[in-house]
Amino acid sequence: MHAITIPEPGGPEALVWDEVPDPVPGAGEVLVEVVAGAVNRADVLQRQGFYDPPPGASPYPGLECSGRVTALGSGVSGWSIGDEVCALLAGGGYAEKVAVPAGQLLPVPDGVDLVTAAALPEVTCTVWSNVFMISHLRPGETLLVHGGSSGIGTMAIQLAKAVGATVAVTAGTAEKLERCAELGADVLINYREQDFAAEIEKATGGAGVDVILDNMGAKYLERNVRSLAANGRLAIIGMQGGVKAELNIGALLSKRAAISATSLRARPLGEKTAIVAAVREHVWPLIAAGDVRPVVDRTLPMSDAAAAHRVVEESGHIGKVLLTTPR
Repeated sequence: MHAITIPEPGGPEALVWDEVPDPVPGAGEVLVEVVAGAVNRADVLQRQGFYDPPPGASPYPGLECSGRVTALGSGVSGWSIGDEVCALLAGGGYAEKVAVPAGQLLPVPDGVDLVTAAALPEVTCTVWSNVFMISHLRPGETLLVHGGSSGIGTMAIQLAKAVGATVAVTAGTAEKLERCAELGADVLINYREQDFAAEIEKATGGAGVDVILDNMGAKYLERNVRSLAANGRLAIIGMQGGVKAELNIGALLSKRAAISATSLRARPLGEKTAIVAAVREHVWPLIAAGDVRPVVDRTLPMSDAAAAHRVVEESGHIGKVLLTTPR
């Protein structure tokens, strides 16, 4: 088969579409013929040499894909050859075939085509696990989403609105904020022109927000804690703004607030299986009903992954950037 390899870490040009050995599904795994994959910022970090795959994972980038089941490993039940699926991966999505633990497979939701389904696994699992399973966002509460126009952001807006929450977002352009509003965002903050903490204070009458989904890390830590309501929860899922910051524990104590920090890729199989099952139970019906939809910015050939990485690095997209295999 062909896959995107990274002979040497570097810029987008480091991604090479090359011939590699076919994967073989092990016990409890299925082989998926990939129709499409999606680009995530973790892929950019891997290409740059900063985010190696977990032990035993495919060396090729790609944390999600869609395609068709072509082989079953021993002990697999509930799936058949020919099933159209999408999958959460620890790696290997930038390839024509990938072996996937059966517990990380999802059926393609009703109303979504096979290519577009590649936009769903990583964002739905990230949002559902952090905003709902860990941070317990409830109806009537307020969620602040940083990077509201990203793949994760566009999904977080929709899921929060679907459960009856109010949503505030940050984004860097008027166009991106307009798209967030179309998806249901209630409070729109241009982080290039406005201080999000001051805007949250105004929008909430000083009460603060109940949950924050943060992709920035260190740069936003102090203002995030300041923006939390009493009993607020800050979920950190990225470090685009750095890894070290000073934390005022007194401010955290005074609000009885909590901070969680997670990554999805290196979680044990059992945890991923539980998250995928929860997404299938809670999110898939919302997609089938048309209440939630994947947002795709553009689709490029997988052999042109370098161009896709440039788009993501420049934040020139709204929603997901997809990569399709040759057909």
